[in-house]
Amino acid sequence: MALEAWFMDDSIEDQRLPHHRNPKKLVSLDYLSELGVLYWKLNPENYENDPELGKIREERGYSYMDLLDLCPEKVSNYEEKLRNFFTEHIHKDEEIRYCLAGSGYFDVRDKDDCWIRMWMQPGDLIVLPAGIYHRFTLDTSNYIKLMRLFVGEPVWTAYNRPQEEDPVRKQYVKGLTHKFGEAIKAY
Repeated sequence: MALEAWFMDDSIEDQRLPHHRNPKKLVSLDYLSELGVLYWKLNPENYENDPELGKIREERGYSYMDLLDLCPEKVSNYEEKLRNFFTEHIHKDEEIRYCLAGSGYFDVRDKDDCWIRMWMQPGDLIVLPAGIYHRFTLDTSNYIKLMRLFVGEPVWTAYNRPQEEDPVRKQYVKGLTHKFGEAIKAY
């Protein structure tokens, strides 16, 4: 089964809930691709010897890898970390995440500044482009095991919104404007 994604409602209820609109409005992988989000479905039980993962890493230059178990029992300052992950931000490099176990949500902004929620489950590998506004939270399972990939030495710095003057953000918006053939509003 492919990555599940949908437009979010505007509720401020528990961030770990799905937050579907009523009626639900699903988002296709093609639409995510237009936003620069890449996706692969892999076998998480074979991640250490998976030739498909090896090929992706080689082709995209992902030389760094680590694993993160995110749950209250394994992360000190758990609540603070979740708040930080859920604060809207950009990175100056791609963000690459591969779900090996558990589940959680990555939210990204689309060209109209609407939130799209992607439900990461085992086997889902996503790449968020540099400069896209996004955030992360666990779902009600309160557990996810992620592989984090990076080109070269990792830089985990998040730049909280607003970042409209950041050159990486400007380049991302310029790419969207080119793809969609219209002016993208400044958020």
